[in-house]
Amino acid sequence: MKIIREGCFSLHAMKGIALFCFLILLLIYPFSSRAQGISKTGKALIGRVIPSHASNFDVEELTSNSGKDEFEIESKNNKIMLRGTSGVAVASALYHYLTEYAHCQITWNGTNLNLPEKLPVLPSKIRKATVYNYRYYLNYCTFNYSMSWWDWDRWQKEIDWMALHGINMPLAITGEEYTWLEVYKEMGFSPDDLKDFFSGPAYFGWFWMGNLDGWGGPLPHKWMESHKTLQQQIVKRERELGMKTVLPAFTGHVPAAFKKKFPKAILKSTNWTNGFGDTYILDSQDPLFAEIGKKFLAKQTDLYGTDHLYSADTFNENEPPTDNPEFLSKLSERIYDGMRQADPEAIWVMQGWLFYSDKKFWKAPQIEALLKAVPDDKMILLDLAAEIEPVWKRTDGFYGKPWIWNMLNNFGGNVNLFGRMDGVASGPAEAWKDPNKKRLEGIGLTMEAIEQNPVIYELMMEHTWQTETIQLDNWLEKYTRNRYGKEDINLIKAWQILRKTVYNGKEIRDGAESIVTGRPTLDSTTVWTRTKLNYDPQDLLPAWDLFIESAKNGQDSDGFQYDLTDVTRQVLANYALVIQQKWVTAFRSGDKKAFQKHSEEFVTLINDMDLLLATRKDFLLGPWIADAREWGSNADEKALYEKNARDLITLWGDAESPLHEYSNRQWSGLLNDFYKVRWQKFFVLLNASLTNGSVPDFKLFEKNISKWEWSWVNERKDFPVVENGNSIKTALKLHVKYDRQMKADYKQN
Repeated sequence: MKIIREGCFSLHAMKGIALFCFLILLLIYPFSSRAQGISKTGKALIGRVIPSHASNFDVEELTSNSGKDEFEIESKNNKIMLRGTSGVAVASALYHYLTEYAHCQITWNGTNLNLPEKLPVLPSKIRKATVYNYRYYLNYCTFNYSMSWWDWDRWQKEIDWMALHGINMPLAITGEEYTWLEVYKEMGFSPDDLKDFFSGPAYFGWFWMGNLDGWGGPLPHKWMESHKTLQQQIVKRERELGMKTVLPAFTGHVPAAFKKKFPKAILKSTNWTNGFGDTYILDSQDPLFAEIGKKFLAKQTDLYGTDHLYSADTFNENEPPTDNPEFLSKLSERIYDGMRQADPEAIWVMQGWLFYSDKKFWKAPQIEALLKAVPDDKMILLDLAAEIEPVWKRTDGFYGKPWIWNMLNNFGGNVNLFGRMDGVASGPAEAWKDPNKKRLEGIGLTMEAIEQNPVIYELMMEHTWQTETIQLDNWLEKYTRNRYGKEDINLIKAWQILRKTVYNGKEIRDGAESIVTGRPTLDSTTVWTRTKLNYDPQDLLPAWDLFIESAKNGQDSDGFQYDLTDVTRQVLANYALVIQQKWVTAFRSGDKKAFQKHSEEFVTLINDMDLLLATRKDFLLGPWIADAREWGSNADEKALYEKNARDLITLWGDAESPLHEYSNRQWSGLLNDFYKVRWQKFFVLLNASLTNGSVPDFKLFEKNISKWEWSWVNERKDFPVVENGNSIKTALKLHVKYDRQMKADYKQN
């Protein structure tokens, strides 16, 4: 009996020990699994970014001391050890090492990864921590002005760029159209009900924000299917890296067929006033509002998962029916309640653009009413253009809501050298130290388009890991060393000139356009082609001279070739206005010979710009159109996507569109095939007037040229998708051709 009891005791003891061990494993496993996940995703990113040197790095998880992202770097056992609290922190550690120790750089426009065979050794371990919970990325417009035609390969590169630059809160709205298709199908809507609802792929940003319906469509079902898959790939990778995705929520925008399907629904028609038809907003008081919002989030979560962050902007460039604070408060409360019913953990992320774009309507009482109706910890405000106008300063730090300081910088994807360099170097740090900042919890990038002005975006994201103002003299030296692969005193001087000219951020909201891209006119500016510069154009010429001198001295890195091309482009784009003034003066004085001379010079300048920009893929029209057509599965789909691509960057809408040239691009192919042809047609009109003494009918010309533009939008034509020529040789030739005459003309003026 004793033996039996002892045996039973041993059995019970063993069971107890086993249970204890199992419980310990349950406690340890999530942390072990997380550590393995960080190591795996970190190593995978390193393999994608620097495959030839990936074996020289190792990755470990790091425990945060602050509850926010932190990283460590040290040299250990002949390897570079990267430790991070998330995949993003590990990626940031890698980029810190690459920029601070290996003198490398990764941008959209020029990359230097010329690593030595033996990597630099760190003298001691370093540790960095961020004070920001959120590092936000993207704008609804970015998904079209830059990303309309991206495939998974291009998205992978961007997500890696995001991680390297510390981004952990990306807007993720690809595939939203598929979610809505499923929701409306379940509600009994037929394909015919929806054919005029979904926009074409180039216009999703404004469709999603309720500004337009159907333009650029009808949207093929294959597009929806393919982009459902693409979105699943995007959010999976972003979450693997530790990012929290911001997904869309319902804001009331419904199909026109809704009133037929639900005749008792409370609908309000609204119009963006930019040449498109009315859209329809379901009143938030209608019981269907919460029901649809719940259906949408449930379906979206089923398709793409959730991180409980939801973007919703009900009145993007559309005013509410009344400015009554009580009405706005109830409206906001109902929108949030619709999210909460579907997801009790929902947090509303509001772009905040309306407070900047419609200041006459959104005064302090209206803003306060809209915000205070939502619990403070259930809403995050994006100060969308804080470098231009910090809304947080006139809203008492957004009345206690967490908010994010964002830099917008680019509008419409226009190609120009522009930015507020000194303001960006100091803005976030000054805001962080301001006692009135209240709950500043992040920084971010909210540009309408990317793939231009890389210096400004590199500069902005330096703030992730510091709270002090960036010392630009030192930072620009580091930037040039990393970008060009070696120290070059000429280029350091050139960048100080760029800082004081194109990047001084004075006088104008965003970068000036060239008269070349404007619809032909005798004026010095025209619709969406604002040529006023924030500097004297002749003050930019010494920077051009210094870039040319470095080119002669053998500088030829990828980043240098891009910058030389871009600076040369900007100089020529500015000079176009001088030549225009010459032929305008000649025309008005009746000097036919001078008019012909200077109008020919103007056309030649456009040819030369096109020739220059053809040397860099960054400035080609061809990939934009080819990538669009690549998504088509048949001839009709390919034609539709090409039309979308052409329309967005020219007319924007139909032949009568008031937005023409809003998204103008100085691209090779577009310059010669579109802008130059328009000017040549204008010169024919003016030359005829000088020949026969008639008065030009400019109104008729405007009508005819808009018809021609619409025909161009509907054309089928391929453009080069690979660069042609040598950037450095072409820039050197153009410097010889134009430099002396430019300086003489500017001196004379």
